[in-house]
Amino acid sequence: MTIKLSTVTIPQQELTVSYTPDVVVIGGGATGIAAAIAAARNGADTLLIEQRGYMGGMGTAALVPAFCPYTDGEKPVIRGIGLDLMEKMKQASGDIYMSMHKDRLDWVPIDVEVLKRIYDLEVTQSGAKVLFHTFVDQVLSEGEQIQGIVISNKSGRSVVQAKLYIDATGDADMAALAGVPFHIGGEEGELQPGTMCFILSGLDKDKFDKFIQETGQGGQLPDTVTQAQQNGDLPEGRKRISGTAWLSKSVAGFNFGHVFGIDGTKAEDLTYAAIEGRKLIETQLRFLHKYVPGFENAHLVHSGDQIGIRETRRIVGDYTLVVDDFLQMRTFEDDIARNSYFIDIHLANAQSTMAIKHLPKGQSHGVPYRCMLPQGKENLIVAGRSVSSDRPVQGSLRVMPNCFAMGQAAGTAAAMAAESNTGFRGVDIRALQITLIEQGAWLGDREEAVFEVVAAGMSPTAEVKYDEEA
Repeated sequence: MTIKLSTVTIPQQELTVSYTPDVVVIGGGATGIAAAIAAARNGADTLLIEQRGYMGGMGTAALVPAFCPYTDGEKPVIRGIGLDLMEKMKQASGDIYMSMHKDRLDWVPIDVEVLKRIYDLEVTQSGAKVLFHTFVDQVLSEGEQIQGIVISNKSGRSVVQAKLYIDATGDADMAALAGVPFHIGGEEGELQPGTMCFILSGLDKDKFDKFIQETGQGGQLPDTVTQAQQNGDLPEGRKRISGTAWLSKSVAGFNFGHVFGIDGTKAEDLTYAAIEGRKLIETQLRFLHKYVPGFENAHLVHSGDQIGIRETRRIVGDYTLVVDDFLQMRTFEDDIARNSYFIDIHLANAQSTMAIKHLPKGQSHGVPYRCMLPQGKENLIVAGRSVSSDRPVQGSLRVMPNCFAMGQAAGTAAAMAAESNTGFRGVDIRALQITLIEQGAWLGDREEAVFEVVAAGMSPTAEVKYDEEA
């Protein structure tokens, strides 16, 4: 049965122009934070718009418990703004935290409240302005140019008119409103599931570590999870605890379990996922109390403000990064970042399996500038997990360290385009690459050789401790 929806015509409305920055960044997750900092530091009048009252995206709103790897197993491939922000969080998290994680660069636990303050400080000190509790609900376009965006918040509706626009929403929300073509999910519309992450207190890490050592199964507890599923104490699906990120010996964050069949671009699905996710946490907490030594007194102190979303839209851009580019570890003339994170596509339903593909240790592939340029728009760039790629590559690019790197490139390009009064396609790629390297980014050995004069002024790469996934 087809349900015909009724419609209402909204009267024409005259809106105030509230902001006229050089660059406006939509979305305050990892991508938008790096983009805003980079744009402002490079001289652009920058405004960052975020729907919540804090920045951080999935790392703070969804409580993703740890940063994915910054290294390729030998050296950091994500540097610049993203690495600096993580290090600042570590240094501000206290002596106990530093005693546990000082030398780590991979799977570093996220201290959520500290990270929120670090983001506030670093973005505002860069010179960028921040506007919280605000949505973009309309894009005003004329041909290939965006003329403005309509924002909604407690102050009402108004228009922001900028020279350049950065979509850092993670879902390509602004690009979709602007009519940019996109793909979503797999061939049958399947999407990776969401996860409602959470933080527990009252734990005994020493007792837990002894249990791991005695059972020999590792911190992901696959045998214990399987046993609980066979006993009916956990639902079918994920066969392990993906991440336990210890903030102290008694507090840890968890990435555990899936909510299937949700589309993160639909409010109805996000609502369902929030309710189901919290129900699932209750089940998981009972499991931890019953099966895992050291968790007998575990207490839930925080669940995500929303379900963690791994996958939604992927724009159609000037270049689509494909799985063969990943496997062949290709380098591009317009590289603006490197990626070494494995292809990580979570099961679409409880009966399917995860797709994982690692690159060799010490290897990475390039991320070309062109995959951030949406077809049909000149003054819009899309960075983060919704760049132009096929689905397997999106399963690798989507993580926060990569989003920092792409955001830094997008923000730097925006500042350059604002200064030269061009669109994003008018940016001098070589000048962009040189600027990124000068400001701490790493574009691989080939690019550093090309820019050896610049690279010679940089500090040599320090030794790092590579941590296997916990």
